[in-house]
Amino acid sequence: MAEHKIAKELFQPAHLQDSEAEKIQRPSLTFLQDSWLRIRKNKAALVSIIVLAIIILMAIFAPIFRGHGIYDEMVNTNASLPPKVQGFENMPFWNGKQDIGGTEVDVYKQKNIDDNVYYWLGSDTLGRDQFYRIWEGTRVSLLIAVVAALCDLVIGVAYGLISGYVGGRVDNFMQRVLEIISAIPNLVVVILMLLVLDPGIISIIIAIAMTSWITMARVVRGQVLKLKNQEFVMASVTLGESAPKILVKHLLPNVSGIIIINVMFSIPSAIFFEAFLSFIGLGLPAPAASLGTLINDGYKTMQVLPYMVLYPCIVLCLIMIAFNLIADGLRDAFDPKMRD
Repeated sequence: MAEHKIAKELFQPAHLQDSEAEKIQRPSLTFLQDSWLRIRKNKAALVSIIVLAIIILMAIFAPIFRGHGIYDEMVNTNASLPPKVQGFENMPFWNGKQDIGGTEVDVYKQKNIDDNVYYWLGSDTLGRDQFYRIWEGTRVSLLIAVVAALCDLVIGVAYGLISGYVGGRVDNFMQRVLEIISAIPNLVVVILMLLVLDPGIISIIIAIAMTSWITMARVVRGQVLKLKNQEFVMASVTLGESAPKILVKHLLPNVSGIIIINVMFSIPSAIFFEAFLSFIGLGLPAPAASLGTLINDGYKTMQVLPYMVLYPCIVLCLIMIAFNLIADGLRDAFDPKMRD
């Protein structure tokens, strides 16, 4: 086999200008930009963001599509109507027909309902539009969860920062207080709040906020204990910065990722807890609507009118799954090591 000799002159270093040799090919990225690039690779998180955005927009702008008055308006002649959607009259589930005694009956014609009347998700036993009540209930559930999460964010983060940074006897005392509060079941706190306050959104928010911040405080404290002895904190102390400035300016940004992740996990927990309270009768009083009250109302007539419990459950499941997938995506984006 013939050997091919390559001339030594071909092995010469490339002649590059200094400006080209030191040129940075990839633009520098901030922490948030780098995290966003990781989130974009997570298809489940992206789909969840889109689904959650659609649900939030529907909860905000649902009155535009209502067509049957406000969510608590009762039309007795239109009670217990199955779903009926324009253009889907020949398709099952949305054609306004119901199986009664083994026979498919057009309930709208049976009750002499006008042809231009449509209930997209049916009506309840009092003649209220189920479509609008579901989105009204979604709005209330999201409001309760977001306000509870904000209380969780403010109280839990502040408590954890102070406890972890100060340490010593102050930390021991604050942790004993946490243990006492966490020993009281949430349901007991809710019942006590309902005895003190009138049943409603305020009492539920206060009851959830009183105990939900404990997990956040413990997580933030653990992160601060790891960071407070590092060089950048010691340098700030040496330069004479006050403790509040060190907490806000140096420690808080370094634990912001774990804070955001825990907030995203706490929102679906608050939504589920509110739905559970409403389902067992400790939630919002009638005629107020939430996903829990709608599921409770639909559960009573599940065998006759299954759509009354089906659609609120679907919305609740979508919200829970979307928030959890987004939280998983944020956890992987802010701390890629956690994926291992």
